[in-house]
Amino acid sequence: MGVDFLPVGEAAQVNETSAQAPPTDKQSLLDTLQQIHKTTCPHCTDATAHTQTVFGFGNPNASLMFIGEAPGIEEDAQGVPFVGPAGQKLDQIIGAMGLRREDVYITNVLKSMPLDNRTPLPTEVEQCGTFLKQQIDIIDPEVIVALGSPATKYLLNTTQGISRLRGTWGVYEKYPVLPTFHPAYLLRNYTTQVRQQCWSDMQLVIARLGL
Repeated sequence: MGVDFLPVGEAAQVNETSAQAPPTDKQSLLDTLQQIHKTTCPHCTDATAHTQTVFGFGNPNASLMFIGEAPGIEEDAQGVPFVGPAGQKLDQIIGAMGLRREDVYITNVLKSMPLDNRTPLPTEVEQCGTFLKQQIDIIDPEVIVALGSPATKYLLNTTQGISRLRGTWGVYEKYPVLPTFHPAYLLRNYTTQVRQQCWSDMQLVIARLGL
């Protein structure tokens, strides 16, 4: 199936103290990080191609995290990652794994669309990457799936391409990383071989997570 998606005074004092305390739940931490990123990220504050930043979507307690390269035109319009044709393909892949989009966490290395929707530049990746690292640490997933070359090269600190690295486990800090093709590549090269390779990669993730 997968291949085919493929008391009042005291109470007031306690409440006041709680309001001043820093957030500890993951969603609140992500919301805080998103606001910091929106106003301080060198790439996203200087870039002129985007209408809004696209921070991430999904379950903040997810065991599985998908990381792509950057928002596209559809994502820039809606403010949600992977909602265009490539996002629909990713949803099919997630569904074939027995999961829903709401069960995982989805984001990109870059949080805003690059100029002319081009491939992210190394300097842009480094600027936004600082916030991705914090995002990953908050989610604390069991497995990261790197979608395509830019995400793979950043997470694994490599210059090798996705064709060589896909299907082979790597590590980003303490997190297991499985590189695979970007869904946009599947749309351009929807051959039996590519579908089988992608599904083989996802089976490794399924086995690792015990799904």
